[in-house]
Amino acid sequence: MLPTGQALDDLPPRPRVLLVDDDEVNLLLTAAALRERGFEVTEAASGSEALAQLSVRAPDVVVLDALMPELDGFETCSLLRATPGFESLPVLMLTGLDDEASINRAYQAGATDFFVKSPQWSLLDGRLRYLLRSSRTRHELERSKAKLARAQDLARMGSFEWRRDVAGSFTISAEGLRVFGRGPQDRLDFISVMRMVPADDRHVFLRLLRDVVAHTSVLITDLPLTLPDGRQRVVHIEAEPEFNEQGGVSGYTGILQDVTDRRQAEDRIRQLAHFDALTGLPNRRQLIWRVERAIESARRGGHEVGLLLIDLDRFKVINDTLGHAAGDELLIEVGRRLRSCVRHSDQIMEGVLEGLGNRSHRGLEAVGRLGGDEFVALLPEVADERDAERVADRVLDALREPIFVGGQECFVTASVGIAIYPRDGQSMADLLRNSDVAMYAVKSQGRNASAIYSPQLAGHGKQKLELESALHKALERNEIVLHYQPKIDVRAARMVGAEALMRWQRGNVLVPPADFIPLAEETGLIVPLSEWALKEAARQAKLWSLQFGFADSIAVNLPSRLFERTDLVEHIHQCVSAYGVPHRSIQLEITENNLMKDLQNVIPSLHRLNEVGVEISIDDFGTGYSSLAYLTTLPISEVKIDRTFVRDLGITPQSSAVVTAIIALARALGLRVIAEGVETLRQMEVLHRLGCSLMQGFLFSKALPPDELERWIAQTVLPRKAPWITQADGGNDAARGSQR
Repeated sequence: MLPTGQALDDLPPRPRVLLVDDDEVNLLLTAAALRERGFEVTEAASGSEALAQLSVRAPDVVVLDALMPELDGFETCSLLRATPGFESLPVLMLTGLDDEASINRAYQAGATDFFVKSPQWSLLDGRLRYLLRSSRTRHELERSKAKLARAQDLARMGSFEWRRDVAGSFTISAEGLRVFGRGPQDRLDFISVMRMVPADDRHVFLRLLRDVVAHTSVLITDLPLTLPDGRQRVVHIEAEPEFNEQGGVSGYTGILQDVTDRRQAEDRIRQLAHFDALTGLPNRRQLIWRVERAIESARRGGHEVGLLLIDLDRFKVINDTLGHAAGDELLIEVGRRLRSCVRHSDQIMEGVLEGLGNRSHRGLEAVGRLGGDEFVALLPEVADERDAERVADRVLDALREPIFVGGQECFVTASVGIAIYPRDGQSMADLLRNSDVAMYAVKSQGRNASAIYSPQLAGHGKQKLELESALHKALERNEIVLHYQPKIDVRAARMVGAEALMRWQRGNVLVPPADFIPLAEETGLIVPLSEWALKEAARQAKLWSLQFGFADSIAVNLPSRLFERTDLVEHIHQCVSAYGVPHRSIQLEITENNLMKDLQNVIPSLHRLNEVGVEISIDDFGTGYSSLAYLTTLPISEVKIDRTFVRDLGITPQSSAVVTAIIALARALGLRVIAEGVETLRQMEVLHRLGCSLMQGFLFSKALPPDELERWIAQTVLPRKAPWITQADGGNDAARGSQR
């Protein structure tokens, strides 16, 4: 009971009271007393008037006299409760002192409480405030319950309860029924829930449930199920035991939540974290994990692990030619074919391997994408290297069939490097590095094959790496030099130019061009080396012009990629201008194959060079795979007959026929023709007889440093002491005699 006049913090400043009494005196006195105690009172003299007042303005509490004419308090209370919105409005029924029947009728009619009529206004004040406070508390509880139900509905969550000692006591809240696709009026027992669970998962869950109940432990699990409408869902369940007064388990209460969306998101995140987005194969992170697990298992079991590094050949050509979309399409198909070559498993993930038995490591076997066009095949248990070789052969066979991408048929091959644990490495990094060495050995030997790692391959790879590193510094250290092979006019027995050939003076060793030029082309160093060669050739032309009146050209071999440079003409102009020699002092040689690979990009540069006086020579003429039509459209001054045709001159008639055709074609087009690789007097004589008098080769001189070439001119050419000069002079005399 609250003291008189005490205000409650959670009540309005002036609580509204609807006071209903047919006795005018009682109505007046009671209203006055309540107003004095802080209530706002509205009076009604009958039940009908009270109901009319309720439709206008709702009070906080109703004080209702039980006995009234016409519509008494009991009927009024019943009608009030039947009116929407007033189901929980506090109603205090006023009764007589000994009217026990009225008290019972009041409760049956829906009254909240009763009060015996008396002038003890303080007691009435306390009772009203108590009712108001109880009503406010009930409203708050109902609001909280509604909020909780809404929150559970939004979170797809509900509750359930199971009583151990009561038959059929498994109950689920309305929110929980919605999780199972049922309405609030539906009933759902435990057996019905279990029927929604797939058979395999059901057996596992029931075994877990028996375990939980036997040990009185907490239940936490995810349960897949199929709803009546066919939807596949995943429900998370958590339950804790409840205990009776004697400490025994009386049952379990818990919550259940639809976590399907969360599980799908987690699966998607796991997929993105562990698998390649393009091919769906395990990515680098997943591969590293699998290889490390396979190595751990092999260390315990004493068996070997195979690692295959698979690199596609010429993928860049397809990607650049047909576009990246076609390249992606090709990678997807390659991934599909590689996957068929091994017992691929996507299901082995972190934390799952340990529960799969002694042979669980075999489930690690898979093909994964390392990045770009590189793939890895993991063989977690091999008897020996032959097992790995058989898988490599399957890989190569799988790629032999054509692949249709971008509306075009493509053929793709692969180079496969194989490394074996523990022989070739103790870790993922070791195996990957050594399989990479083996794979590059395959690349260097022609591609489309496999190779097993060996220490010898590693030595070659290390040597190549050291050579590449040293080549980067060779220009800075002035280790690159030019040697010059003279071009000879055998008719006049004199030098008519020279070809500049790069050499690498690495310490006391002269590195031959075959050992470093391909490496320079592969690494892109050929560009700065060629730029340096142009400048050095211009400098040498100036020195020779001062020393012995050299007025011919020095030929410099240029890669086709240098012709793509828009500033090539300016660079050559700067080179010749720096030493004061004419542009014709530099001749550019480009091989026929390189020319035809990028013909459309090369043509503009060739024309600009020709305009400033720089001559273009086609090297290795006759070995290209193109039409001869370009000879009529390109600004070419000279063609060089390849040494393969010169080698058999005088031995096979076919060689003479080809050389004759080349000479005739060059003459018809007004081009100079020079034969390279001349090594014997017989070759020289045949060439001379066929009408080619310009030659170069070991018969005359190998490529020499500048000072040695100068001595060669002074000691051999000028005194006319060489056998080829004598032979040429004899041939010239015979020719002159026949003309007389």
